[in-house]
Amino acid sequence: MENALVFIDAGYLSHISKHFGKGKYLKIDYNQLAISLAKKQNLWCAGVYYYTAPPYQSPSPTEDEITRRANYDKFVNKVTRIPNFRVREGRCQKGGDDYIQKGVDTMLVMDLMDIPQHTKTIILLACDTDFVPILNRLRTARGIKVILYYFSDYIRGSRFSMSNHILTACDETILLDESHFQDCLLREKE
Repeated sequence: MENALVFIDAGYLSHISKHFGKGKYLKIDYNQLAISLAKKQNLWCAGVYYYTAPPYQSPSPTEDEITRRANYDKFVNKVTRIPNFRVREGRCQKGGDDYIQKGVDTMLVMDLMDIPQHTKTIILLACDTDFVPILNRLRTARGIKVILYYFSDYIRGSRFSMSNHILTACDETILLDESHFQDCLLREKE
């Protein structure tokens, strides 16, 4: 089986998770998700790159912010013990009532630039058209096959509305559905 590296935009995946969870976030084993996505392509998941940002902390953190950060730190500590699972952290910025991840896409591009020479296939779970130039370069200069997993509801202006431009920078595109998450859902503790 050929090796592949899997790159996951956690912010994008969280929106998809909430959609398939009907308003609640699915509890996902992210390593198992990466393995499953690779397996569906008859590939071996040789490594996972997971891009996220710690929860926002105000100058005087609230109890909720403290709890969110503690849960986040526990999660990161757990997944970083998995061999070949790399967490790349940006930062979270508050703008009005919204929270925005900063630096995450840049780190993803930097890791794409540093893909080992022996890697011939990557799997990307993201939708940002900012990745198009690096994906095109990987395909043309290095001959790397790019497989994109994405979700779209094909409704203009919706949370999942996306430019088709990223689809042109990939060798294969797979529309995610609920079946992609069946093998990687965490079971509730009894």
